[in-house]
Amino acid sequence: MSQSSRREGACACGAVKIVALCASNSLGACHCRLCRRWGGGPLLTVSCGTEVSFTGSEHIGVFDSSDWAQRGFCQRCGSHLYYRLKPNGHHEIPAGLFDNSDDLHFEHQVFVDERPPYYQFVQDTEELTGAECFAKFAASQQA
Repeated sequence: MSQSSRREGACACGAVKIVALCASNSLGACHCRLCRRWGGGPLLTVSCGTEVSFTGSEHIGVFDSSDWAQRGFCQRCGSHLYYRLKPNGHHEIPAGLFDNSDDLHFEHQVFVDERPPYYQFVQDTEELTGAECFAKFAASQQA
């Protein structure tokens, strides 16, 4: 399992500031159609758990993107702020928002079965299809 550390960051305009107390030192990519539609490409995130706080929360808009997740964004500049699981409040924060992200290690990719043929990362990572991702998530919820 990846180590974790405190990470701080902000949206593009600085209206929303983020502090994640237990951010992973690795990142993952999601290739699902909704993530690609939301940001124009794969969503690169750091797993941050539930100990995440936001300053400037009055600028955060929330989109219920599925029955199980919400996506947060800055209403001033449009920056994507998080993907949050509704059942447990787990946050995935876009890696580019953090001030100190040079030490991140690219660890996994999900929904590789939805990845379009026009891009491919060169790093060797764990790769999960959508079905494998949901199965892994369900198993972790039962543990």
